[in-house]
Amino acid sequence: MAEQRSKSNTQTSVLTQAADRVAIEAQLDDDNHSLPLPTGRQTPSDVNRPVETVANGSARRRKKQYAVSTTWERDYAEGKIPVDASTFVCCCSKRIGYMFALCSYPDGTPLLIAGPCWPFCFLVTVPLILGISFLVAWFLIYDSTKFDLPDWMLFVYGSTVGFVMVSLCCVSCRDPGLMERVVDEEAGEGGWFWNEQVGSFRPPGALYCRECGVLIQDFDHTCPWTGTAIGRNNMFAFKVFVASVNVLCYFSIALVIWALLDGLLS
Repeated sequence: MAEQRSKSNTQTSVLTQAADRVAIEAQLDDDNHSLPLPTGRQTPSDVNRPVETVANGSARRRKKQYAVSTTWERDYAEGKIPVDASTFVCCCSKRIGYMFALCSYPDGTPLLIAGPCWPFCFLVTVPLILGISFLVAWFLIYDSTKFDLPDWMLFVYGSTVGFVMVSLCCVSCRDPGLMERVVDEEAGEGGWFWNEQVGSFRPPGALYCRECGVLIQDFDHTCPWTGTAIGRNNMFAFKVFVASVNVLCYFSIALVIWALLDGLLS
């Protein structure tokens, strides 16, 4: 009897622990957070972002801490960051290095983010695209009294311009692949490399962007025309933008050449 009672108590304890574990995971799923299991190997991101308990007693992860320049962090803490136009225009944004998170998810992941070269993109790239396209559309397509072009040409040209602007926004306003700060030594044993500029381990392919002041996964380059760095998350959008802007350029040149030839022949 004593052995049966002991086995029954053991089974009840196991079932209770399993039920508690399922309840915690269900609560975390409702809050859009994840909790690492008590057993098993944790990833560097799990170690870097430990679990905290909120007021209602549920567990959740802390906000992401990105691998930004340690020099920038020190200057920011001491109030030595120079005041410029970006500081005033993006005064309500969150600073991540030299980037500006305009809107973020609850865990700190940027939904809309502006790069360090956003003024060049906003004041040079956008006016060039829209300005030249407007002149071509107005004088060569819309003004049908001079050139005999079909009406659908204006729709096609306008759609091309709109596609170029959408692809530009997808590059400029998207997280290029910001890496979280990882200081766990297990990352070094897993093939990651220590980066002194951000005080964090980095995986192969992730590089430090001097202009952005952050560690970016699969960093390629910083493009002033798009105003931001090009990394894993916006590389495809960048290729689409380059292809579409070339199509728009050749489209505009073809319309200009056609107008010149039409004027010479007439």
